Amino acid sequence: MWFFILMELTVFAIFFIGFAVAERLNPQLFTSGRESLHVWVGLVCTLALVISSYFVALAVVRVRENNNPAAKKLLLMALLFACVYLAVKLWEYRQLIGLGYDLSTNTFYTLYFFTTAFHFMHVLLGMIILGYMAVKTGKNVYSRQNCQGFEAGGAYWHMVDLVWILLFFLVYVVH
Repeated sequence: MWFFILMELTVFAIFFIGFAVAERLNPQLFTSGRESLHVWVGLVCTLALVISSYFVALAVVRVRENNNPAAKKLLLMALLFACVYLAVKLWEYRQLIGLGYDLSTNTFYTLYFFTTAFHFMHVLLGMIILGYMAVKTGKNVYSRQNCQGFEAGGAYWHMVDLVWILLFFLVYVVH
């Protein structure tokens, strides 16, 4: 899992570098592109994923305490906040597309949609992993002595959260 996470972080790092270089080459375009985005959307998405990661971290602690029922509830809360992220992000995509912005509008929107959609797919994969973990937790598969798979799934979710935090600052905040 750690190798997979490292590979994913490398891919996102390449996207971030591409975004930064393209912005450096055309700062005016990126400034006007950011003006069409709502910072509050990025902030809500960030809070939703950070809170979700908090619940996953608590779930890891509960598994280590052999408290699978509590861990399962915490994973379900993590999934609920992940759904908030998905709903807000889909709303933002709908708004931007409704205003006529899409992948072909300009370099800013190409990179914005491509990078955030790539992240969106990672959120979906992470939610599948968390759901799988919740099912297995409900069956008492994990324990203090057998929690490596659970921890690996949690690590993946934290990577997804970390990437979004970096994306939030790169796309919504840094000018």
